[in-house]
Amino acid sequence: MNGRDTAGARDPILVVVALLVRWRTPRPPTEPEATLSDPTQYAPTPQEPLGSGFGARTTALEAVDGIDLSGRHVIVTGGYSGLGIEVVRALHHAGATITVPARRPDAARAALDAEGLQDVLVDALDLADQESVAAFAERYADSGRGLDLLINNAAVMAAPLSRVGPGWESQFATNHLGHYALTNRLWPLLVASSGARVVELSSSGHKLSPVRFDDLHFETGYDKWAAYGQAKTANALFAVELDARGSRDGVRAFAVHPGGIMTPLQRHLPREEMIAAGWIDADGNVDSRFKTPEQGAATTVWAATAPLLEGKGGVYLEDVDIASPTDPDAPTARVRGVDAHAVDRDAAARLWQVSADLTGVDAFR
Repeated sequence: MNGRDTAGARDPILVVVALLVRWRTPRPPTEPEATLSDPTQYAPTPQEPLGSGFGARTTALEAVDGIDLSGRHVIVTGGYSGLGIEVVRALHHAGATITVPARRPDAARAALDAEGLQDVLVDALDLADQESVAAFAERYADSGRGLDLLINNAAVMAAPLSRVGPGWESQFATNHLGHYALTNRLWPLLVASSGARVVELSSSGHKLSPVRFDDLHFETGYDKWAAYGQAKTANALFAVELDARGSRDGVRAFAVHPGGIMTPLQRHLPREEMIAAGWIDADGNVDSRFKTPEQGAATTVWAATAPLLEGKGGVYLEDVDIASPTDPDAPTARVRGVDAHAVDRDAAARLWQVSADLTGVDAFR
């Protein structure tokens, strides 16, 4: 999407028609189900920096400077705290109409109001509950609002073992399956937009684990960091496959590593663990390598709006540019670059099929 373009409000009747056509019109029987990312028709964007002119200390407001989002409709999951509220602040500054779905809508409303964001809309959504995802998507479609940017920001990190739904591990269920189902259920609205984008929040945590296709839900023993790593890899792979499938309809997808930032995402981590990791010192001072929330939100905002990304997608971004593949010999290999398993197209197609089977949702069938 060219952030400098503007679009008027959507006609509710046209939105409903788009929904009905998309969901009720069967696909040709010859179309493969496992993946639509035909390598003869889809040209992947190279996983290499563009030279954006920005960097690790760019703020979200700087990344969106000069972008006009008047008339554009945006959803930001978890957009009322941490990185999410900084993303909302920047996009609101650029003129977007924003909806923040939240598990605790009263808390979200209070947090947004306290930041002067009273006109940001709030609705209820629990990403760990597939019925809640379906209900929110239906309410949003019925509202008559369009959807130009979907920012799948909400997450849990390194949580104790808990299971949701039919026994799904909660980090995979919340961070990936919830956003997978939400995106697919909102797909007709994204297609109806002109150049919509989907932004998936991944992280350098993807380096901790690939997707464990043989034990997705940690039935054989739980490790909170491996579970987080799997979920963040899944977020990156979802962007890879979504872009391959959606680019033919003009919808592009990106995965984002925001950087290391102290936010409520760390709520499950004991202070002692963060000190041992070098994130904070004994007095609670944050390591200088960490970004501020305003800086951490910049790559997400850039992914959603940058004209430089027009016609591109399916790549992993960091520090407000496309990331380089990880150099395994570099001293920064643990925190910089994207590992091969997080952008592997075969793994991405396989994850899509698994996710469709688990949730029963697939906008491309």
